[in-house]
Amino acid sequence: MQPTLNHSSADTGPELHEVGGPQHRFRVQDYAILLKPRVMSLVVFTAAVGLILAPGSIGLETALVAIICVAAGAGASGAINMWYDQDIDRVMARTMNRPIPAGRLRAVEALVFGTVLSFGAVGVMAEWVNAAAAVLLAATILYYVFIYTMWLKRRTPQNIVIGGASGALPPMIGWTAVTGDIGLGSIALFAIIFLWTPPHSWALALYRRGDYAAADVPMMPVVVGEQRTKLLMLVYTALLIPATLAPVALGVSGAFYGVIALALGAEFWRRLWRVWKSDDVMMARPFFLFSILYLFLIFVALLADRLVFVPLV
Repeated sequence: MQPTLNHSSADTGPELHEVGGPQHRFRVQDYAILLKPRVMSLVVFTAAVGLILAPGSIGLETALVAIICVAAGAGASGAINMWYDQDIDRVMARTMNRPIPAGRLRAVEALVFGTVLSFGAVGVMAEWVNAAAAVLLAATILYYVFIYTMWLKRRTPQNIVIGGASGALPPMIGWTAVTGDIGLGSIALFAIIFLWTPPHSWALALYRRGDYAAADVPMMPVVVGEQRTKLLMLVYTALLIPATLAPVALGVSGAFYGVIALALGAEFWRRLWRVWKSDDVMMARPFFLFSILYLFLIFVALLADRLVFVPLV
């Protein structure tokens, strides 16, 4: 491996950097961070579940292309979000080490990367899968970038309630990749994620309230206080638990899933009730982490039920 010489006015001598060494690796890693891989993984999984549960059939190659396009679209949205939010990311402890505020990538690089990835994902989806899935993918990206990131996030405490629609669309995209249209089953999957988003996101905002206040982001705990936020979390959870049973009512899933969904819902409520009763705001942190596991397990149960489908009637 050939070293290169790097001189600057502040150097007292030549500094050696190996071509393809640590700097290159960190650059690749930073581009990966722009995609928000932890968020992307859950998005991809829920899209895959929607695709598997949808009535009809789809070729393996087409299914893989659809899932890759969803992943690329989610990553593109994350990259553009980091470009736009670079100012508040510099203020918040949770985000100040992201590639742009930390100075490891230029903001324009994130914007170009996200834009190219967006057009590529939608174009490939239209060409290889179907137009309806491509339209939904484009709507998801546009909604997240323009409606949530640029409009709602800094203007209203209802930001993640309204903006949460973008995160709830992936299983609908997966479903549409198979059927070519939106069915009631995909709407049920959408509703589960849509109603899950407020208690999940507000739990994070509760124990990171100072971060959001410093960045002047009007998250619910900053605007209405902790106790009112906890009450709203209970309200949305009261709507979420019956919503998780909609796939059973529609015949998409059976009794096996229904029992698991009820058990998970009871545990979700129990943990949230502890947050409600506690004066320690840090109790919201374990609930936030559990909420991620909860949604994952709900969709795992939907998949498992497909293997042991037991209709209620």
